[in-house]
Amino acid sequence: MKQLYLDHAATSWPKPEAVKTAMLRALEQSGNPGRSGHRLSLDAARFIHKARHTVSKFFNATSSTQIVFTLNATDALNMAIKGLVKAGDHVITTCLEHNSVLRPLFALQKAGQIELTVLELQDGTVQPEQFAQAMQPHTALVAMTHASNVTGAVIDVATVSQICQERGVKLLVDASQTAGVLPIDVQALDLAVMACSGHKSLLGPQGTGVLYVRPDIELAFWREGGTGSISHEVYQPAFMPDRMEAGTPNTIGIAGLGAGVEFLQQVGLETISQGEKALAARLRQGLRQIKGLTVYGPESGVGVVSVNLEGFDSAELSVRLERDYGILTRPGLHCAPLAHQAIGTYPHGTTRISVGYSTTEDEVDAVIEALSELAKAK
Repeated sequence: MKQLYLDHAATSWPKPEAVKTAMLRALEQSGNPGRSGHRLSLDAARFIHKARHTVSKFFNATSSTQIVFTLNATDALNMAIKGLVKAGDHVITTCLEHNSVLRPLFALQKAGQIELTVLELQDGTVQPEQFAQAMQPHTALVAMTHASNVTGAVIDVATVSQICQERGVKLLVDASQTAGVLPIDVQALDLAVMACSGHKSLLGPQGTGVLYVRPDIELAFWREGGTGSISHEVYQPAFMPDRMEAGTPNTIGIAGLGAGVEFLQQVGLETISQGEKALAARLRQGLRQIKGLTVYGPESGVGVVSVNLEGFDSAELSVRLERDYGILTRPGLHCAPLAHQAIGTYPHGTTRISVGYSTTEDEVDAVIEALSELAKAK
């Protein structure tokens, strides 16, 4: 039975061959970057420098020094949230957030450090005017996802950014579901901070993440340690990216991430974006024709679609899709409990189907046919 991978919202698969090649080369040719003066150490530093430049250009950052490589998006978001807020701040977020945003914020709220407002759904997403209405004199930060990892709903970041600029509020965007799918120009959007995973639509390996920090933003130190720079000092360097990159970096993973972004640039982000948009529309349209199947979310969005089929638990449906048809999906709450509460699927969740750069029309049609057969059999 052929395997059909439709879990790209969790991680992209398979990776482009160029990613594997870059990682193998880095594995074979890398020492510890910035820690020695010999060839292997210098080669490792070059791998990281090249990837940082590639990622910086991809997001149109003013300087590659504003790109921080992290363990994953959760690491990047914790750096951003805990590095931006101070005691007494008011923070606005949304019900569509992943736990990588919710848990740091709710922990700060529980500790009495911040006041927190969570915006609810309106017409399948969160509308820009909701952010404006929630603003208070002491609002310091808006922390929001660009697109839901449950329904694919996209929030209008450009308009929210304009609202934040007018009120002097910093904007943090979690672009984990959109980086590599939708164009993101950090300068045009005037983002204070942006975080994303490296292993999803940026096509890098797991264990990689990206944090963009605007030049005028100074995040509080997240961790201190060795950087290979100003080693005579016992205090963490204040300059970027060393300020936020303590410890030996994941050179092999970063090299793979850089190669993934280069692949996107070669194919063309517009080509990938339009392709995934068409596949997502085809998927939603086909699924909505199946009797007994509920499709959640708006009519359009990124290629993430959640469904429930009458007579099936989400986990059971996911198991049947794999066992009977070789289709790989993800059931449950997707680390986004408030999103599931908002769409009425808590606590059982949904079965999530998500397309990616390698998905074909035939694969989308196969999913529609499989769910149609399961619906008729039930």
